[in-house]
Amino acid sequence: MKPTHPRLPASSHPRSRTRGALVAALALGSVVVAPATVSHAATMTTLYVSPTGSGTACSAAAPCSLTQAKTSVQAVNGSMTGDIAVQLAGGTYRLTAPLTLGSADSGNNGHKVIWQAAPGASPVLSGGQQVTGWTLKDSANNIYAASVPTGVDSRQLFVDGTLAPRASIPISRSDVNITATGMTIVNSALNYLASLPQQNRIELESQNSFTDRFAPVQSISGNTVTMQQPAWNNNNWGYDTLAKPFAGGALQLQNSYAFLKSTGQWYLDPQAGQLYYKAPAGWQATAHDIELPRLTSLLQISGSYTNPVHDLTFQGIGFQHTTWLQPGTSAGYAAQQSGAFLTGTFAQPGDFMTSCQSGCQLFEGARNSWNQVPAAVQVSAAASLTFSGNSFSHLGQVALGIGNDANAHASGVGLGASDIMVSGNTFTDDSGAGIVVGGVRPDAHHPSNAAMTNQNITIQDNRISDVAKDYKDMAGILSTYVTHAVITHNEVSNLAYDGIDVGWGWGANDAGGSQDYRNRGLYNYQPVYTTATTLKNTVVSYNKVHGTKKVFHDGGSIYSLSANPGTSIDHNHVYDNRNTVGLYLDEGSRYETLSNNVVQDSGVWAFTNAGGSNNTNDSTFAGNWYNAGVTQVATGAPHNNVLTGNVQVSGTNWPSEAQQVIAQAGVRAGGGSTGAVHAVGAARCLDVPNASTTLGTQTQIWDCNGAANQTFTRTPAGELTVYDGTNRLCLDAFAKGTSNGTKVAVWTCNGQSNQQWTFNSNGSITGVQSGLCLDVTGVATNNGALVQLWGCSGQSNQQWYLS
Repeated sequence: MKPTHPRLPASSHPRSRTRGALVAALALGSVVVAPATVSHAATMTTLYVSPTGSGTACSAAAPCSLTQAKTSVQAVNGSMTGDIAVQLAGGTYRLTAPLTLGSADSGNNGHKVIWQAAPGASPVLSGGQQVTGWTLKDSANNIYAASVPTGVDSRQLFVDGTLAPRASIPISRSDVNITATGMTIVNSALNYLASLPQQNRIELESQNSFTDRFAPVQSISGNTVTMQQPAWNNNNWGYDTLAKPFAGGALQLQNSYAFLKSTGQWYLDPQAGQLYYKAPAGWQATAHDIELPRLTSLLQISGSYTNPVHDLTFQGIGFQHTTWLQPGTSAGYAAQQSGAFLTGTFAQPGDFMTSCQSGCQLFEGARNSWNQVPAAVQVSAAASLTFSGNSFSHLGQVALGIGNDANAHASGVGLGASDIMVSGNTFTDDSGAGIVVGGVRPDAHHPSNAAMTNQNITIQDNRISDVAKDYKDMAGILSTYVTHAVITHNEVSNLAYDGIDVGWGWGANDAGGSQDYRNRGLYNYQPVYTTATTLKNTVVSYNKVHGTKKVFHDGGSIYSLSANPGTSIDHNHVYDNRNTVGLYLDEGSRYETLSNNVVQDSGVWAFTNAGGSNNTNDSTFAGNWYNAGVTQVATGAPHNNVLTGNVQVSGTNWPSEAQQVIAQAGVRAGGGSTGAVHAVGAARCLDVPNASTTLGTQTQIWDCNGAANQTFTRTPAGELTVYDGTNRLCLDAFAKGTSNGTKVAVWTCNGQSNQQWTFNSNGSITGVQSGLCLDVTGVATNNGALVQLWGCSGQSNQQWYLS
């Protein structure tokens, strides 16, 4: 909800300059980890699974089912001496229920349970059924029909691997009058609606300024359309409502056989068990794959706050074919922002259709009851999980939900996600967001149990494109109340709304609250918190964000809400956003550094929503490049935002430093990465003293200078190499030491485990052989402080990033 909007010029193009302030910003506690090579210890047990597997052997000769593999894991994971691999053969696993994994399914003793594709295989977990047996029903309109089980319902259909549009017709706002109970038809061309069967399956969609709302019809009599409750009431109060959108407001009627007007549309009649498809000319049903989702989730991972599920990896698996049915129920989809929605019945002003179209006090009383869209893959009360190289496609909801509120988890347990790595995955053709991390209710920002805190979540090297296709108000990536979220080297593209959104709460839950929300009456329903929220130390870096804002006016390609101390938004390339906002700090955004970003062709390249008394203060825009668009950043008292070193260029004549950002933004190729290894606590870099090539030279930290003795390459084998050619050396646990104080030196590369290093999502780097952390001795921060191995403590002298 953003009632203040930036002024967008009719036509503009953006971008600007600089490079150096990042290290100081990241030294506040942000960590950027390097990409994606998932390395594992020796495998203790391999269990073999196939789509037609049966029995209990789970062997290569006699593979078992997924559920049997789960049982077999539980039989051996209590005494793990190595990893357990669950190897999925290629093919489609048509689930009849979601796969659920809890604490009993965890890895143990420092080892992992790895659910992975067999070499060269592409297994798919599907919640759908393939629809066959098509017959031509209406030759004049080329509509085909097929039988499906009676009672099966779905809001999605996938034809040849693409989401097909539901039967729908556009209507003009002038065709109807919005009323407190529904609509009055004023365009006589729509009078036929009263004669349609199954009127309670018809829905109205309204695409507004930043909300995408769905409300189902109850009945149509004459020219009076009565809508189902509470969906209608909830869609028509607050901000950017169905009745009075701030902008946009395109209307569609959906989900009736009579609306099959355009080629490729479909309609499902669950009562009759019939699916209809308006096919293109010459269509041959047997030549096409048509998938009807039946499940509302595929994988549910949840433990408890005292015993979280942990040490699981998912690699090379496809997740496909789900649906989410709530928008078609009496609850509808009363969207508020980015997938949060209102459901249930609330006290409303008697004249809410007029008095509460841009907020009101009673609406504030409902704010802490917002729900979240559930995901196809759900993670809560979980630690040390990795999703690597998977494909999340053709899903009728959010694809991957991590630490969302309890209402978005089938387990009933929400939040509590820590040390989660999401790396090298693909998200496409999904109805909701690609990734949603965090919750929106009070326990998300001020947890009643510390174990609820979402923390150390890394999202890197993912491709997220063409998601939020049905629920268009959702961003590609949303991270709400999270301590140390790292969103780096992703490509996010082709979206109706925002690319990457971080934060939540409009500053209302920050320490001391917001005067704007005092004025609105929120604090009649919740406390003014005196402590900070869990939101801090977010990193949004080296992302390529383009093709955003295709439908909605409000929001930004990269967008922020609320105080987020220690945050860095840096080295991102933003372009093709329909001349809207590139970098958007909305209500309450504070303590953020936005640096070295390239913002191209935006109407407003930088914007702070600092109207009223909403505390959008104390952030710095430093050294960015832009080639068009206005600057709308509130500087000076009381906001004290800073603009420094930003450079506007002509056309696409980017300076070399900006070109470097453009080249480096987005998904990295392969598993290696080259750069300096930054010591976060000291704001210095890992350094080979005096550029020595003497074997056994102990490393140190030193002022970052970009020299060869500070330039390390992370190889796919997990090594950290320094220097090139015949001088190439590896970072080495000296003499294969495994005790505290072992010096970290350079040595001839030999491929042994004392030269292999794991970059962890909490910012630590651990030795594969020893399990100890790379450590600056004595928590020192001075030049020359030596680097050693030590037991992992989580302190800042053990936090690093490669960049």
